[in-house]
Formats: sequence, structure tokens, C-alpha cells
Amino acid sequence: MVKSRRVFTREFKLAAVKELQSGKPLGYVARQLEVNPNTLHRWRREFKEQPTKAFSGQGRRVLAESREAELERKIGQMTMENDFLKKLLRSFEEQQALGNGGGPSSKRSASKRKPGCAPPRG
Repeated sequence: MVKSRRVFTREFKLAAVKELQSGKPLGYVARQLEVNPNTLHRWRREFKEQPTKAFSGQGRRVLAESREAELERKIGQMTMENDFLKKLLRSFEEQQALGNGGGPSSKRSASKRKPGCAPPRG
């Protein structure tokens, strides 16, 4: 599974640098923010070199991330619902088949036959 690259907003980076400047250990801040410590080193260095110009990019907006996450959750939920309904349908078809003399319904077996093949004898 390939993870997409995360993009952080300027505000997030500034807050991370501020945490480091307050004296908190780098490893602690990295774990709390779920960011690689090397990334925090780079952000701190960029901020020290040019405090006013640091992190001038736009980053990905939180709104876009939340919308994307919401849609992914919805896709997952709908996939689970589809799987459940398929199992339910299969179960219902099996129950119907047992009620029709123990064999699959003629409609179902006819649709599974290849064109030009004779129906099974029996």
C-alpha cells in the first residue's frame, strides 16, 4: 500500500516550531504531532534562517482533507453494505433453491449455462 505524501499548513508548522522553542524535546513533539523528527529539524532550521518567509506555501487545507476523509469513509461503508447485501442475497437464493426441490432454480441455472450448451440431465 502506497501512502500519499502529507502536506502541512503554515500554521501547523509554526505551531510545531513554537512547541520546540518552548523547550519540549524533539522526540516528544514528533510523536505528539505524528511527524518525522527530521522533518521537525528542517522546519526549525527554515524558521531560524528566515522567520518571516518560512513556510510560504499554501499547504493542503484542512477542509479538503476532511472532505476527502469523509468520502473515503463513505466508500468503505458502502462497500461493506454491498458485501453484506450480496451475502444476504446468496443466502436467500440458497433457501429458495432448497424450497424448490433441492436444486437451483431453473432461471438461475439457465443464466449460468454457456450459449449453445444443453441443460444438464437429471
